[in-house]
Amino acid sequence: MSTLEVPDFDSLVPGLPLSRRTFVGAAVAGSFALAVQPAFGQSVIKTSSDGLVAGDITFTAPDGLALKAYRAQPAGPGPFPTVLVVQEIFGVHEYIRDVCRRLARQGYQAIAPNLYQRQGDPAGIDNVPDILAKIVSKVADAQVMGDLDTAAAWAAAHGGDASRLGITGFCWGGRIAWLYAAHNPRLKAGVAWYGRLTGAASPLTPAHPVDVVGQIAAPVLGLYGAKDQGIPVSDVERMRSDLTRVGKRAEFVVYPEAGHAFHADYRPSYRAAEAADGWGRLLAWFKANGM
Repeated sequence: MSTLEVPDFDSLVPGLPLSRRTFVGAAVAGSFALAVQPAFGQSVIKTSSDGLVAGDITFTAPDGLALKAYRAQPAGPGPFPTVLVVQEIFGVHEYIRDVCRRLARQGYQAIAPNLYQRQGDPAGIDNVPDILAKIVSKVADAQVMGDLDTAAAWAAAHGGDASRLGITGFCWGGRIAWLYAAHNPRLKAGVAWYGRLTGAASPLTPAHPVDVVGQIAAPVLGLYGAKDQGIPVSDVERMRSDLTRVGKRAEFVVYPEAGHAFHADYRPSYRAAEAADGWGRLLAWFKANGM
């Protein structure tokens, strides 16, 4: 694996025995962090906020926390279909904000809640292994589901259409998109970008997407790279087969020449053609499923 090839960071969860795999993965992650740190989260694509209502918001989470989020939506009263945007391990930085503005330009209200707020700010940490150890490994799936529910409720009260709720997520957030499709029966559609599908259970992450296929209520589009070093195509095929077996509607696209994080335009893994194709498929998927 090249040191500029981004692994599936979810597979490098601290606290596990330091196997050769986790050691090598941590070393690669560290090299990657050094490679991108000067432009950490700075999206190459720049989407203007002109004509949009865009900026930081705050709402009260289930545990009383004043949870921060970024919101972008068209100017006007709405209601607009709402898309929850779930961050990579690097948090709600400029790339994620720009994704929200891209969605807003397509007529959506897009909200990216800061799902690591209780655990810390990845922007203040200069290497991936420490982000994983100090922040990501301490985030509970149950906490994330509750925060996303609260974001959806805020959206419905502030120009969003509660009957048209979708989700998309990248890397760490891709796994969350699958889980939220199993958590919220009111979800209309989801799009998961290279989200991990399998893994060992833990108290904070008791189930992975392959474990909840029977509970997935909304149609989900999965976008993956065949050269992803952390998510083998066999995992994608297993998820596809399991969903088909239980009669769930899903679609998968596996890009032959793409690795992990091919949509992240601030990272060396970015592939413009695959990213553009995936984005077009996301928009078509949402439209086709009532969003």
